[in-house]
Order: sequence, then C-alpha cells, then structure tokens
Amino acid sequence: MHLARVDGDHDRRIGFVVARSVGPAVTRNRVKRRLRHLVRERIDALPESALLVVRAQPAASSASYGELGAALDRCLHRVLEA
Repeated sequence: MHLARVDGDHDRRIGFVVARSVGPAVTRNRVKRRLRHLVRERIDALPESALLVVRAQPAASSASYGELGAALDRCLHRVLEA
C-alpha cells in the first residue's frame, strides 16, 4: 500500500491497494493512476483529517474510467453518509 498526500493537502492521506489479482504490473499501474486522478477530483468531499484506503478489485482492470469513477462515488457516498 502506498500512502500519498494529494496536491498539498497536508491533513488528508489516501492509500491505494492494487493487488496482483487485478492483473500484470502494467494493468495495476494503469488502475492506480486512474484511481489517483479520480480521488484528486473528489478530495474536497473528504473531511480535513481523512485517512482513506482505496482497494481495487480485479474487475477494475477492465472497467472504463467512467465506471471506476461511478464505483468510487458509490463507495465515498457510503463512507461519508455512515
């Protein structure tokens, strides 16, 4: 897992877990890049001191950018509304 601060956001930390079950290294890296970009677009929705771990499922390897965004939105909605 890699924890990263996103664009100068000093309190929010986001981690990405993309296991080998997602696919070969090229596929895992592509999924991670897409997820990182999608999270950047949604970072303002997170509380100031948020610690978020995004775990990619194997289906993420064949999902389109829009599908990944919709899945991330559903998950964030569940977490933030809880």
